[in-house]
Amino acid sequence: MSLLLQITQTAVDTMADSSLTFPNAQPVPVQLSVLDLIMKGGWIMVPLAILSVIAVFFAIERFLVIRRASRIDQNFMSNIRDYLLNGKMEPAVMLCRNTNTPIARLLGKGIKRIGKPIKEVESAVESEGRLEIYKLDRNMNYLAIIAAIAPMMGFVGTIAGVIKIFYNISVEKVISIDVIAGGLYEKMITSAAGLLIGIMAYICFNLLNNMIDRVSYMLEANAVDFIDLIQEPTA
Repeated sequence: MSLLLQITQTAVDTMADSSLTFPNAQPVPVQLSVLDLIMKGGWIMVPLAILSVIAVFFAIERFLVIRRASRIDQNFMSNIRDYLLNGKMEPAVMLCRNTNTPIARLLGKGIKRIGKPIKEVESAVESEGRLEIYKLDRNMNYLAIIAAIAPMMGFVGTIAGVIKIFYNISVEKVISIDVIAGGLYEKMITSAAGLLIGIMAYICFNLLNNMIDRVSYMLEANAVDFIDLIQEPTA
């Protein structure tokens, strides 16, 4: 009886040990944080991070400038109209000079030309309008450049990583799917990062361009109103 009990206990222990190494047991996947993925991207993530910071900086800076330029004080426009209708050119010029907005600088340029041929006034207003739009477009090219080169830099990082993987395989003469898959997912992080940065810069570039277009239309409409206004007394 004691011999039978020993055999039974040995069988139970053997089954317990085998269950620990059961071949169909699924490994627990390792969770990676965003920071872990970034660190695995390699050296190319450094210039990509710099590009992302530059893109965010210029997007915020241009947004603030364009939003400030799009604001029109209705009291300012009313005062300018009253001054011009009453022939008070000096107060109108001083008001434009003390108001730091594109429309004030545009109207100020035109008011200084009052009394000269209307074509000369229109030319001065148009030139000032183009200058103001140019000021709003300043630094926008950086966003366009980042939108173009960030995905390419990410792709370069991926290609460099793949070259390194196949070089190691050729040196070690060993092909392991784990090594290949692990190396590929790490190197493709750079492509994903480059695409995200490029998409972000592209979206900001187009949104800001739409804002600039609205400011341009606003300046054009106010310039037409100004030309009509200075022609009223002579009508």
